[in-house]
Amino acid sequence: MNHSFIRFLLVGVINTIVGLSAMYLFLHGFSLSYWASTFIGNIIGACVSYFLNRTFTFKSSAAVGKSMLRFSIVILACYFISYYLGEKIALYLFSQLSFLREKYAQDAAVLFGTGIYTISNYLGQRLFVFQKIETENT
Repeated sequence: MNHSFIRFLLVGVINTIVGLSAMYLFLHGFSLSYWASTFIGNIIGACVSYFLNRTFTFKSSAAVGKSMLRFSIVILACYFISYYLGEKIALYLFSQLSFLREKYAQDAAVLFGTGIYTISNYLGQRLFVFQKIETENT
């Protein structure tokens, strides 16, 4: 297995704890909407992710400005695609499976979106944000 992916998963554990905690805090603690909660939590997690992935995962020496711009593009694209799909999947499953309680659909959507986001974000960072530096260090 690729070492950068293992490091990415380790960073992902930290990022997931921070991001998901923030998402659920905003969703349940502050009663914000699904989209507001996931967006704010994702921004908080993204800040942690950028610095840990730049220094630890991909060991990049790319210019901060350029890599941060690319990182932001990947983060935003992955966010909207992943959490849109996560919400659609959860709503579909909860409407089809009568034993699932509708009130947990948003919580499930957050988890589905997070899974999709993790995979798409790794690919975007590896192939677009930190691609030159990462291939030199592998």
